[in-house]
Amino acid sequence: MKAAAFPLLLALASALAGAILLNGVLFALALMPLVFVAAGALAAPPAPQLRVTRQLAASRVSVGQPVEVVLEVSNDGPTLQALRIDDQLPAGAWLVDGQPWAVVRLAAGASLTLRYRIAARRGLHRYDVVRCRAEEATGLFPALAVVHAEARLLVVPEVPRLPPIVFRPRRTRVFAGLAPARQDGAGIDMLGVRPYQPGDPARRINPRASARRDDAWYVTELEQERVADIGIIIDARARADVRRGGDSLFEHSIGAAAALSSAFLQRGDRVGVLLYGNAIEWIMPGYGAVQRERLLRAFARAATGERAALERFDEIPLRLFPARSQLIVISPLLPGDAATLVRMRGRDRHVLVIVPDPVDFEHPAAATVASTLARAEHALLVRQISRAGIPLLTWPVATPFARVVAAAFARGGLR
Repeated sequence: MKAAAFPLLLALASALAGAILLNGVLFALALMPLVFVAAGALAAPPAPQLRVTRQLAASRVSVGQPVEVVLEVSNDGPTLQALRIDDQLPAGAWLVDGQPWAVVRLAAGASLTLRYRIAARRGLHRYDVVRCRAEEATGLFPALAVVHAEARLLVVPEVPRLPPIVFRPRRTRVFAGLAPARQDGAGIDMLGVRPYQPGDPARRINPRASARRDDAWYVTELEQERVADIGIIIDARARADVRRGGDSLFEHSIGAAAALSSAFLQRGDRVGVLLYGNAIEWIMPGYGAVQRERLLRAFARAATGERAALERFDEIPLRLFPARSQLIVISPLLPGDAATLVRMRGRDRHVLVIVPDPVDFEHPAAATVASTLARAEHALLVRQISRAGIPLLTWPVATPFARVVAAAFARGGLR
């Protein structure tokens, strides 16, 4: 009806002008918009009676992986001479190929199928409605219909493959794994040499050590390899995040956490994750492929937030992590975090800090006074943590994380 307002006003204006000027031609011109509106009103389409179904080729994909969407629209009412169908893409999704819209004549009982492909950024994306518009020739009296056709698409972060990570945790669990346990037992790495004791297998006798003395035999101690407890803490505080254009430092932190958790789970370790930001989201420790999928789904939904009670790391519930477990904190760091990390290490946890470099991310090539001061302030914070004996890795996110891990940890850098 709004579209018909303009021709009606035009007809009224022409009629008033004809009355004031006593001009019959203007009176005649006023009839033309009225005829146009009347023709549109007589041909107004009926309310669409549509049935819509939507199918996604996959309900879970990785970032950037295209997924096909099939939309089928069926007309359960009378024939629609001109029907425009607009499928509303979820926020954060973009069209790869095909088209999510069409303008067709849809006969009674007929169906139309739209096929197109989309990709989306990390997160849970919800399809909700399809907007349809039936029109007549004038376009003045459209009939609108909003049809619900819900669907969900979960986009998990891409997991970069890491080189083998070698580290010596303070504590291991009783199950066999790949983490050196600092105890004599079944293993492949040499732990030391000790005198022979009754019951030691003959194959473990060390010929060289035994040849040095005539009165005793010596055996080789092999280090047991077991699974370890790994806790990954992700800094999701909004004020710790740095954004540049369409990129976010938090996205790189999520990618690093996904890569590390996948690598540790592949080793057989038990991994738990804590997201610390707008709230405290805790994913219980677990093993294997099931835990990997559980963590990936949590990473897909992760978002930054700000809550006054969680502005500092002081509120991290360390009781959730087993004593003497290996904690990996992924954070750009804020002033005041150093003291908290030192206290965290003092509570019988082995702490490693991975720092996605916020200054390098925000000022990749700039040498301004502001960037120089920011770099100096951040370097001082990093130095405070390193001097406390906490292993720390600064990661310029322009460098692939796998390369940084290979350089720092592939030869046993985690200790």
